[in-house]
Amino acid sequence: MPLVLVRHAWAGDRTEWEGDDRERPVDARGAEQARRLVELLEPFAVEQIVSSPFLRCVQTVEPLAEARELPIERRPELGEEHQMTEGIELVRALAGRDVVVCGHGGLEYAVPHTPRFKKGAVLVLGPRLELLEAFRA
Repeated sequence: MPLVLVRHAWAGDRTEWEGDDRERPVDARGAEQARRLVELLEPFAVEQIVSSPFLRCVQTVEPLAEARELPIERRPELGEEHQMTEGIELVRALAGRDVVVCGHGGLEYAVPHTPRFKKGAVLVLGPRLELLEAFRA
C-alpha cells in the first residue's frame, strides 16, 4: 500500500508571475509532466488524491484524477504556508494508504532519507514511510 508524494509540476518562474502566487498555473512543460503522471502511476493503486489548494498542484493531479475517476481533495495543510508543519503531519497520518499527495518543495521532509524533491518529482513510499521508488513525471 504505497503512499505517493508528488511535487507539483513546472509552473514557470515565480518572479515572472504577476498576481496571487496561489493562482499560478502549470506551464507547457508542467502540463506534460501532469499527463505523464497518469502512466507513471498506472501500476499503483490509488484510493484518494489529496492536493495543496494552489492551482499548480491541483493541475498537476487533474489528469490522474480524471483517469482514476477520483475527486481531488484540496487540503490547506498542504499549502506553502502550512506544509512544513501541518502538511508533514498529514503525510504521516496517510502512511500505509493508497493515496497520492501533491504539494510543494519541502513536503519530502516528512520522510527521512529522501532525495531532493524537484518539480515534478514522485516519491513512492511504503507503509512506514520508507522510500520504495523515486522518479520524475
